Amino acid sequence: MLFQCFLLTGALLSLAVPPLVAMETCPSTGMPGLPGIPGVPGRDGRDGEKGEKGDSGAEWRGGHGPQKGLKGEPGLLGHAGKRGQSGEPGEPGISGISGPPGEPGEAGSATAQQKAAFSVARGTTEFPDKASVIRFTKVITNIQNDYDTETGHFRCRVPGMYYFAFHATLGDKLCVLMKLDNNLLTSFCDLRRRKQVTSGGLAVYLSQGQEVWLETKDHRGMTANEHGYSIFSGFLLHPY
Repeated sequence: MLFQCFLLTGALLSLAVPPLVAMETCPSTGMPGLPGIPGVPGRDGRDGEKGEKGDSGAEWRGGHGPQKGLKGEPGLLGHAGKRGQSGEPGEPGISGISGPPGEPGEAGSATAQQKAAFSVARGTTEFPDKASVIRFTKVITNIQNDYDTETGHFRCRVPGMYYFAFHATLGDKLCVLMKLDNNLLTSFCDLRRRKQVTSGGLAVYLSQGQEVWLETKDHRGMTANEHGYSIFSGFLLHPY
């Protein structure tokens, strides 16, 4: 039995040896086989050696809390907010340079430019001084201040025809002289010795700058009381 086994083994070996010899001596002429299946990953390698110590960093000056980062890029422009309350007025600025002269305005009306009138009163009970200008100090009407209460003179501003009149309360005899630039225009006298009212008037042409006033002479009985004043008036009748 054992002998038969050896024979069988020898026969199998004799059949197998020629192909192996042929594979070693003859180049293969067949197609390449398919790639094999990847193997299982190997284990991690050992830890490397410890590196050298690095350089020191910059000195830190901040605290231990949250730190402010670098400035970022500007964001998009937001919507306009509501208007706030008005602030306190600022100090006046420095005066600017004067501008060029404006265009001439429209001419005023002739009526506005050529008005002239006055009416003044003397309210004292004392008689005026002899041979002196009678001053009327209480102003009732005085356009452009053409009548001067300090001098008692009316000064012509608008040339033309004027009418002058006086109304006097008498306490005695009275003579009034109306003068134009020291020239006598006329005189008004009332020589009755009783208390009454007298008056007089005159139209006269005046040039610009001429002056008219009233003077006393020998009789100066002009006065006033609680019932009325002595009044001197004048007004422009027609300009030239």
